[in-house]
Amino acid sequence: MNVMHIERPGFLTTFQDSGRRGFQKYGVPVGGPMDEWAHSVANALVGNAPDAAVLECTLTGPCLRFTENTVIALCGARMQVSAAGVALPYDRAILLRRGTLLEVGPRQRGARLYLAVRGAPSMAPVLGSRSTNLRARFGGVEGRALAAGDAVGFASVGDRLPIEIRMVNSSLPVLLAPEIDADTAPREEMPLRMVCGAHWAAFDAAAQAALTANDFVMQADSDRQGLRLQGPPLGLRAPLEVVSEATVFGTVQVPPDGNPIVLMADRQSAGGYPKIATVAGVDLPALAQRVPGEALRFTQIGQDAAETLWLARCRKLAALADRAAEALRR
Repeated sequence: MNVMHIERPGFLTTFQDSGRRGFQKYGVPVGGPMDEWAHSVANALVGNAPDAAVLECTLTGPCLRFTENTVIALCGARMQVSAAGVALPYDRAILLRRGTLLEVGPRQRGARLYLAVRGAPSMAPVLGSRSTNLRARFGGVEGRALAAGDAVGFASVGDRLPIEIRMVNSSLPVLLAPEIDADTAPREEMPLRMVCGAHWAAFDAAAQAALTANDFVMQADSDRQGLRLQGPPLGLRAPLEVVSEATVFGTVQVPPDGNPIVLMADRQSAGGYPKIATVAGVDLPALAQRVPGEALRFTQIGQDAAETLWLARCRKLAALADRAAEALRR
């Protein structure tokens, strides 16, 4: 079995697969990757199943080695990444020679890098998922972030790839698979598209206008559960008591202080604050790559437009997965 040895863990490095679905009715968060697009592309590039667990590296990344030649891919936030002193590219499959030191340093752009490893990690699923839930302390590696000295096994999947065969006749520490068009770089300047939430009409006209006319700044106490924003307070037309109801990825809820919170991957299963909007699913990856102190802005679209954008993204991912599979066969 191929074993990954962690020499330095980075600021916050966890395993995340596509999430723990089907248990929200019991109060269990879905979890999974903050940037679902980067997670999906990284898995496609190395030939993993779409829902396979990858490493989510926040702000800084780990320093690690593998005991066998290993195919990896780097997607999402741009960080200083090198192996054997050579800078590594993003958004393509990379083969590391066994024992080569992979170093993921500080962020250059974006918040979260996704490191996919070809193969299946050895930890057992919890409620059908290997995603790490830090608050409940289950999933991943003992329900916590990776630490120095951790060792995680990966079972091999499929036959040996042509690139793996080429390494037998090479003395290089790193080989690259053919490049494909797979851009997962964070897009930080774009406005975030949103649709009106369940309680949009309960907010006064000033709040409705302010949501799309002003910048909101991400606060330092933002985390995987929710991104806390500071901007013009969003007020209600009249006091409103809301019975707690289900939440979704991207729900924008407004507590009594008027500062919105965007619920993210580790969101609670139900919430009782008024919901002014929902961020369109296609723009959640861009939101997940913002860091505290950055300003963001919303723009309103309709439900039909949001669904059309989502379907287009699904088609784009399917086409990309086909190109990635072909690149691995060459």
